[in-house]
Amino acid sequence: MNSTLNDGTWARYTRGLLVGAVTTAAAWLTPLGASLAAAPSPALEAVAIFNGAMPTGVTVAEGGRIFVNFPRWGDDVPFTVGELRDGQVRAYPDAAVNKPDNSRPGDTFLSVQSVVADGQGRVWVLDTGAPNFSNPAPGGAKLVAIDLKTDQIAKTIVFPPDVMLDRTYVNDMRFDLRIGRSGVAYITDSSLSGTGGLIVVDLDTGKAVRRLTGHPSTSADPSFRPVVEGKPMQARDASGNISPFTVASDGIALSPDGKTLYYSPLSSRHLYSVPTAMLRDPTLTDAQIGKAVSDLGEKGASDGLESDANGTVYASDYENNAIRTLGTSGTWKTLVQDDRLLWPDTLSVGPDGYLYVTANQLHRQAGFQGGKDMRVKPYVLYRLHIGVKPAPTR
Repeated sequence: MNSTLNDGTWARYTRGLLVGAVTTAAAWLTPLGASLAAAPSPALEAVAIFNGAMPTGVTVAEGGRIFVNFPRWGDDVPFTVGELRDGQVRAYPDAAVNKPDNSRPGDTFLSVQSVVADGQGRVWVLDTGAPNFSNPAPGGAKLVAIDLKTDQIAKTIVFPPDVMLDRTYVNDMRFDLRIGRSGVAYITDSSLSGTGGLIVVDLDTGKAVRRLTGHPSTSADPSFRPVVEGKPMQARDASGNISPFTVASDGIALSPDGKTLYYSPLSSRHLYSVPTAMLRDPTLTDAQIGKAVSDLGEKGASDGLESDANGTVYASDYENNAIRTLGTSGTWKTLVQDDRLLWPDTLSVGPDGYLYVTANQLHRQAGFQGGKDMRVKPYVLYRLHIGVKPAPTR
């Protein structure tokens, strides 16, 4: 059962329970003599626990409505998009659309990787169309807008074949509604082949184009060797076969003025940026855009990225159970480091001035642990008060 934590006493109790569970689990994976990095931070508050499928994305909309998603990676996933409501997670917008139907791939959710509220009355759903990291089903990868007033699907944009390569895995997205008639979406392709890219979508016409496919900034760093919980992280199956951890462009964030897009491969410690006007300019080639990409240096190995109304960039640090920030000073600082942040995944700044983060133990999945699932439930949604609003979309 999944639960929200509305009572302070229950939250404090659960926090202590989770510390014990995490410490026990770490004993399985941490070499003798190694120690965990950081004690629990009182600033990190548990919002919800998940005893079922593993969550990845989270977003907070107007009125404090919280949405999460559960990709179909092998867990029992009764619904791939849910809303936290009345102490439970409920299928959103309903159970029917969450029931995958390969005969109608554009009409049902196959495997959702990300949910993002646009601050203008909609929550957007990014469907990979690729359960279990398969090649995306034709017509299944899509961007879906749900009207928060009616809880009905308002728009569906199915990505065209020239955008969806054989191993494309659409991962995360950000919106700028100040561009054109209806705005634009920027999406990362985090292909497991290690060759990623960016996708730019006109939300009025639905036209989508790929940018920077195979560029070093959107691809896995070939020299990257992650260490999580004291052990090298590699793909390791039940037969003992080992391969490098190579996942392309993943996290994404947009500056408050919409002029700069930040992004990072999952298999990298570097943050990159590019002018958004160049991504939208049809007269420019990828080679020309590539020359304008900035390497902003090392930030740690990140899954999620986020930005706020002040222009601060937030990055999860899954090697160090931490969240880091890059402010106007140009220096990275650690916002919080806590042993409970076992693979901090998606980051989302809510309108309530909190930074939300899912901790889902992704690195403990069977595919990284010799075929044995080492995750310890529950998975947790946390929040941290930052006192800043989200970056505007309009």
